[in-house]
Order: sequence, then structure tokens, then C-alpha cells
Amino acid sequence: MKVTWKNKKNKMRCLPTLSHFTDLPFEHHQQHSNKDAEDENGDGVRASNPDHDQSHAAQLANEFQVQGDKLATDGRYREALGKWEAALALAPDIPVLHEQKAQVLLEIGDAWNALKAATRATELEPSWAEAWVTLGRAQLNFGEPDNAIESFDRALALKPGYEEAQDDRKTALHLVKKRKQLHSSGLSATQNRYVVGDKDQSS
Repeated sequence: MKVTWKNKKNKMRCLPTLSHFTDLPFEHHQQHSNKDAEDENGDGVRASNPDHDQSHAAQLANEFQVQGDKLATDGRYREALGKWEAALALAPDIPVLHEQKAQVLLEIGDAWNALKAATRATELEPSWAEAWVTLGRAQLNFGEPDNAIESFDRALALKPGYEEAQDDRKTALHLVKKRKQLHSSGLSATQNRYVVGDKDQSS
């Protein structure tokens, strides 16, 4: 069962650009050795500069991200996923890309991969309430309302009064209660099941 969401403004959360993050893995490499790298060959030929290569990768990842954002805004989700996958190949530890990927995967009904992407987002940025909400939604669509409630609780602990988390938590609680009602109705209790042949055994 796919849970459809009351997307408040039918609009996805905007992604900050990669330059918004100051702790990217490619920002702190060998700054002190640039001059040595330039003169390493000794014959005037400039050696390859790892910092330059990584900076170029970051720029490319940012371009792919921006292209994916536009495609997602236009409802072209699968094309957006392709752009974000390309960005993640270059910069795999950007939480917003994983979270946005999870949102789009939920839109196209791929709950399992959405669950994996949202989980990665919360691993990379455990203090980001929106990522926990997305994870909770993925867990709900994957049939795990109990885990979803825990994720929504994490979001609310980080961002008290967060309306989306509160609403989605109510949805998860409703599903848990509905499941308990089904169990207590006799569907899962052996003493209340109808067994073929019961009526004839007394005769």
C-alpha cells in the first residue's frame, strides 16, 4: 500500500547548493603541498593537482544537482534521479542529495530505495529534522509504521512543533491501531478462526 502525502504546497523542499556545505571531503586535501606538486617533475612540467581535480568534481556535482532540481520541479522525476545519481557519484556524502532522492523515489512508488536513501541522509546529517520525516514516510510506505513513529519522534525532538512530522505521526499511529484491531478481530487468533469440518465433528 502506498501512503499518499498531503504535500502542503505540492512542492518539494529546495536543495541548498553544494557550496552551502563547508565540510566536504574534498576541501581539505594537501593545501600545503601545492607548490611541491608543481615542481615535482623538475623539468618545468606542472604535475597534476589533486585539489584542482576535486574542485572540478565538486563543480560538476553542483551542476548535476541544479539540473536535477529543475527536472524534479517540472515533475520529470526519473530524469531528475539520473542527474542526482551523477552528482552522488562525484560527491557521495551530501545528505540533501540523498534526502531529495528519497522524496522522488516515494513519488514514483519505489519505497525500498527511498528507505535506503533516506536512511543514508539521516546517517550523514542526524540533526536534520526534515530527513527524519522523509525516512518516516519511506518506512510507512514500506509497511513499517512502528519504525516510522520513531523517526517522526526524532524529527519532533529536533524541531518541536514541526507540523508535517506531527501530521505524519498521526497517520502512522492510525495504521498501528488499525493493525491491532485486525489482529484482535480474530483474524490472527487461532481460537476465533473458522476451521473447516467443525460443525460435523459433533455429529
